[in-house]
Amino acid sequence: MHRSTNTKALEIEKGRLEGVYIIHLSPLVDERGFFMRAYDTSIMRKAGLEREWVQENHSRNERQGILRGLHFQHPPHAETKLVRCTRGEIFDVFVDLRKGSATFGQWEGVHLSEENKRMVFIPRGFAHGYYTLSPVSEVLYKVDSPYHRESEDGLLWSDPELGIDWPFEQPPILSGKDRQHQTLRQFVAKHKGLENATSD
Repeated sequence: MHRSTNTKALEIEKGRLEGVYIIHLSPLVDERGFFMRAYDTSIMRKAGLEREWVQENHSRNERQGILRGLHFQHPPHAETKLVRCTRGEIFDVFVDLRKGSATFGQWEGVHLSEENKRMVFIPRGFAHGYYTLSPVSEVLYKVDSPYHRESEDGLLWSDPELGIDWPFEQPPILSGKDRQHQTLRQFVAKHKGLENATSD
């Protein structure tokens, strides 16, 4: 089996929001195609990002303009996510809901695509969603807490208080559930913030 000796297989860059990291994958390319290390426990451990991933989910989208989100789970079932787009392109968005965080209520977005080979590490205490930018897209994401239906919740993607700058080329295609999520103000009135959302 071919094994990469590339010491820069995963290059880790801090995001704007505390605890978020953009991870750049580095394929070795030749006339046959490429070989790429998609995860490395030792590199993630050195960066303080190693987790016990308990599930990996795979989402396929067969339309451009689909919006999924913004989703999160309440503690003690809050999730760290490691998100990658393996086909097509998405605009990935995450909103800080950690109680006491200096960036509470702020959002950040990153383009993830088959071409740019980036992943994003999103710590516990964030709402997450994405918008599809290609006719077909596939998204893989690892989580460190299993899905728990009673703990799932969401924020309204179009909440003007969040002010997310979605790169719409057409009105988004949404599930019925995603149309009805709460605003940030409603979330704060009910929950204040997500407690003990640390991944450590």
